Amino acid sequence: MADIAVTLADKRGTLPADDKLGFGKIFTDHMFVMDYETGKGWFDARIVPYGDFDISPAAMVLHYGQAIFEGMKAFRTEDNRIVVYRPVDHLKRFNNSADILSIPQMDVDLLHAGLNKLIEIDKDWVPQSLGTSLYIRPFVISVDPFVGVKVADEYKLLIILSPVGAYYASGFKPVKIKVEEHFVRAVKGGLGEAKTPANYAASLKASEEAQKEGYTQVLWLDALEQKYIEEVGTMNIFFKIDDEIITPELNGSILNGITRRSVIQVAQDWGLKVTERRISIDEVYAVHAEGRLQEVFGSGTAAVISPVGELSWKGKNIVINNNQTGATSQKLFDYITSIQQGRVADKFGWIGEVTKI
Repeated sequence: MADIAVTLADKRGTLPADDKLGFGKIFTDHMFVMDYETGKGWFDARIVPYGDFDISPAAMVLHYGQAIFEGMKAFRTEDNRIVVYRPVDHLKRFNNSADILSIPQMDVDLLHAGLNKLIEIDKDWVPQSLGTSLYIRPFVISVDPFVGVKVADEYKLLIILSPVGAYYASGFKPVKIKVEEHFVRAVKGGLGEAKTPANYAASLKASEEAQKEGYTQVLWLDALEQKYIEEVGTMNIFFKIDDEIITPELNGSILNGITRRSVIQVAQDWGLKVTERRISIDEVYAVHAEGRLQEVFGSGTAAVISPVGELSWKGKNIVINNNQTGATSQKLFDYITSIQQGRVADKFGWIGEVTKI
């Protein structure tokens, strides 16, 4: 494995109070950087002070969007260990996104070692309070100075860290979701399975309009028939019907969520019936009318579990579980966050320990 050079910052910042953290606006003192050139491969893995870097105005990412990213979290446990939740799974998915975008594959072991070293250097930025965490953002951009459509020959990989506050600052409450009728996000055979900026850019218009109408997020339907449920803007979606947990099957246009995998594995471990299959919005409304829709909830890195209290589709609103957090949603949230925070044993092998202070 290649050595990782370290250049420490001359001045160190200070972790703000937990109630001042917010999300994604504060960054730690250092970042991991690595470069790629065709014929040379990935090289010069290093940790350097966090800061701006130069790219050409003709850098290909600015014109053709060849870029990928990941999102994961590190936590400080009650016994003062620092751990990362499912880091290798996230880095493997990072490589899957790279494959879809024709970006060269990366050495997962090297990235994992670089990430651990980076967190160890910036360990004082990992907050302590329940619900807080250190958000981890690896990303790759194409940097060839070339205005022409082709697969790039030069890339830059970075990992930056951001301490974040509790996602549910006002409490674990159900959200309102608008089912999108006009716009589409992704199609099978496209980029939907990758974590790439283009997918999020494609979601902005619909999300903006939904928020103006008082909804938290958008629930996307399939692009061809606009009938089958895919995912919410920032999370996968689950429906509890007749004590069965149902989630849309992965089809190439749905992100293979790491928290989604956790929910499925935990629920099955508890003896619950979990099914991955196509489910239409018509079916959801029909089982609600029959009184069989017990819960709806989303899953994702940021929120872990997000209960859904209301859906709106073609002007018809339905309220789920009296707009109350369901027992399954609450239990999953409590259990997965307890694993992340080290309050219960990690029987699944999901926690990667970085350091003990």
